Amino acid sequence: MATFGNARRTGRPRSAEADAAILAATRTALVELGWGRLTMGDVAARAGVAKTTLYRRWSSKSELVVDAVAVLFDELRLTDRGSLRADVEDMVRQIGELLDRPETKTALMAVMAESARDPALRLRIRDAIVGRQRHLVVQGRRRAQERGELPPDAPGAQNCADRADCPGSAGNAESAGSAEGPGSAEAADCAGCGGAGGEGPGPGARAAARSTDLVFDVIAGAVVNRTLVSAEPVDEAWARAFTTLLLGGMADADRQIREQEGAGNAPRA
Repeated sequence: MATFGNARRTGRPRSAEADAAILAATRTALVELGWGRLTMGDVAARAGVAKTTLYRRWSSKSELVVDAVAVLFDELRLTDRGSLRADVEDMVRQIGELLDRPETKTALMAVMAESARDPALRLRIRDAIVGRQRHLVVQGRRRAQERGELPPDAPGAQNCADRADCPGSAGNAESAGSAEGPGSAEAADCAGCGGAGGEGPGPGARAAARSTDLVFDVIAGAVVNRTLVSAEPVDEAWARAFTTLLLGGMADADRQIREQEGAGNAPRA
């Protein structure tokens, strides 16, 4: 099975400008040609680079297109609007506007269709697009906790949420209890993962990770369905109604997850 990783590369250092030009050319070509007609040669010609340059950076068209759309999602920013409700509404509108762009819509729909028969591509989408944006939920939860709008996490939970390589962090909760997860050397210094004892993510870390995943999946899933499946706009009215629905159930969902993980109710500061 093909794998997509961060393997060490040799040769001349990569050029950020060349990479940006290649990814922009990929998005433009995809909109104009569609997935079926898009080739690495098309992208190389538009970007003004040799085709061998592309293959040194990306081993396949799928990998290239995922990275081309992933950098667009990196534009998302969680602006402090003064309240959890305002923050969520703003993020919902941002995602809606991003998905409404032709280059984002075309690229995302293409790679999602291809990933249905390519497990390695699904993993790359999860890592390059989904995984990289979960920090927005972590940031939003923490900000709401500081305002007193959400209860604080149990001790150790924030340590895990801050670390992408930590088995207790958002997106890595499934590794809890695995042989190479919570007991690994990389997680040995993480309080939420059991500290030096390597006993695995504690209930507070697991609860925080699951809450983060749940909120991310609900927001992203709803906006993707609204824009790409229903082909309806994510306007201000829809963003406001969706946020009302989301926040109305967040407290109960968070409490249920804490109870399931045995985290209990974290003491208020």
